[in-house]
Amino acid sequence: MPIAYWCILVAALLPLMLVGYAKSSSKDNNTPRDSAENLAGAKRRAYAAHQNAYENFPFFAVSVLAALNFGASPGTVSGLALLYIAFRLIYSWLYIADKPSLRSAAYAGGLFANIAIFVLPAFR
Repeated sequence: MPIAYWCILVAALLPLMLVGYAKSSSKDNNTPRDSAENLAGAKRRAYAAHQNAYENFPFFAVSVLAALNFGASPGTVSGLALLYIAFRLIYSWLYIADKPSLRSAAYAGGLFANIAIFVLPAFR
């Protein structure tokens, strides 16, 4: 199984890791979404990174599946998928650390890696 498929799993679990950190001090499990409004600082930014990870996941998963199903090189797709995951991890860390300019650059890197995955079959 290509590494790119494992990257889909990592990308799917990333939002859960981020929200786990964001809500690690919360005692409210009755209305957990309501307690997000009370988060501040790094925890609030981690929650925002969690939401952004969910927003970006569908495009990444579809890109990997489409590229592999339309004949792109599994090695190239896997390399770009690993690059995407690296950018997303860096993005999340920079979001939590409150480094907005660097965070935007990491976001762009991940987006471009994802676009590259999507268009790979057109260049085979």
